[in-house]
Amino acid sequence: MTISVVVLIIAAYGAGFIDSIAGGGGLISLPALLAVGIPAHVALGTNHFQSMFGTLFATLNYARKSKVVWKAALVGIPFALVGAYIGAEMTLFISVKTLARILIILLPPAAILMFFSNSLLKGKGAGRADHKISLFIVAVICLIIGAYDGFFGPGTGTFLIVLLVLFCKMPLINASATAKSFNLAAGIGSFVTFMLAGKILYMLGIIMAIANIAGNLTGSSLAIKKGNPLIQKFVFIAIGLLFVYLVWNYFG
Repeated sequence: MTISVVVLIIAAYGAGFIDSIAGGGGLISLPALLAVGIPAHVALGTNHFQSMFGTLFATLNYARKSKVVWKAALVGIPFALVGAYIGAEMTLFISVKTLARILIILLPPAAILMFFSNSLLKGKGAGRADHKISLFIVAVICLIIGAYDGFFGPGTGTFLIVLLVLFCKMPLINASATAKSFNLAAGIGSFVTFMLAGKILYMLGIIMAIANIAGNLTGSSLAIKKGNPLIQKFVFIAIGLLFVYLVWNYFG
């Protein structure tokens, strides 16, 4: 086993761990794939392939402990898929660099808002997470973030968690669990796209997928056990990773 493969296994495990808790795992695994010399489109396809399996197992783990708000999940999934298609079409009209610069401005206020949303983080509002107005907001969020995922991608899970907490008043543990279902739908769509284009390294992807599944199971189990305080810390880490990633790639 080469050093590059070992590095990718470690990256896949770390990506799965943080992604299962707060999103943003792709900010670890994708740069690792690029760093070992894999071409960009193949790296993207392989990353979607391996992360799809990890997200599936994290979703099942959260569902087993009744942390997924299924009414919201079933409403949001089709809107996330439609949004992803719209996002892919948007690449014809808006540059990625423009969107990246907008996100760099928005990320610090999002982190501050999460920090001061202690009443939400403690779980208040959990009983209203599946009311009609919240379901409408979920649809809008999934449409917008789905478009972001199809257009750009990094930090999709983190944005979903933050928005579900702030606008749907979901406790962090439920927001993290429910966001995984949206991530899974988007991941399957992306996998099909890259599969048809022949842009996936399957042997490497399977090896990374095993490590990613392990990371997702470890992270989701820890999140279920420790609850909102742990997830809050990892959301800040994920936002920080995304901020550094955007600054490095589009201002560096």
